[in-house]
Parts: sequence; C-alpha cells; structure tokens
Amino acid sequence: MPSPPRPTQRLMRITLPLQSAVILAQAVTAGLLLASVPVGRNLHGTMAGAVVLAVLLNLLAAVLAWRPGGASPRLILQSTPMLLFTLAQLSLGYAHVRELHVPVGVLMFGASIMLLMRSWDDCTPVRGGQAS
Repeated sequence: MPSPPRPTQRLMRITLPLQSAVILAQAVTAGLLLASVPVGRNLHGTMAGAVVLAVLLNLLAAVLAWRPGGASPRLILQSTPMLLFTLAQLSLGYAHVRELHVPVGVLMFGASIMLLMRSWDDCTPVRGGQAS
C-alpha cells in the first residue's frame, strides 16, 4: 500500500492545478484582448505576472518534493521548461508578436495539464532508487 503523500508532495498537487488554472485564465484574458474589449489589455498584462508567480511556485514545489527520498527528479526537469516558455511568452507579448505568442500559450496550457497528470504518478516516494 502506498504511503500518503508528504507535505511537499501535497504542495506539488496544489501548485500544478493552480498553474493550469492561471494559464487558462490568461487564455480568457487573451480572448478579451483579441476581441478588443477595453479592459482586455490591462487584464492580460496583470495575469502575466500571475502566470510567472504560479510557474515559479510550481518549480519551487517540484524542488521541495524531490529532496532525497522524495518524488522523482523528473518533475523538476519537466517543470523547468515552463519557466522558459513563460519568459519567452513575456518577450513575445511585449513585442506584440501574436503569431508566436498565441501558439506558445496553447503549448504552455497543454504542458501544464500534462505535468498535472504526471504529478499524481511521480509524487510517490522513491525507495531503493526506483519509484514504487
């Protein structure tokens, strides 16, 4: 019988849904911006900061969950590209390169959902060098 998740593993199970929800909300504000809704630009810019914060929290949770004897280090390796995508998104957004900004945003949401699903498998304790 698997042991209950450690507090740091539970943290990972909180930050990944948060990250996915914030990225989804960012997509909604992108739709408002593209539809020329007056508050769309301000909301989208504000949500960009929330996305950065959520991605950083998730990466921190992955590192804390990994500590020796904890979750798989794959969560760190899989969470790191999200930070790179986020930084690329900020650059593309501020440069108004919609042709790349929108597809990278879709990629980020898909990757976040993939991480969310994998976290439930990877947040099991490591015993004897192998995941249980």
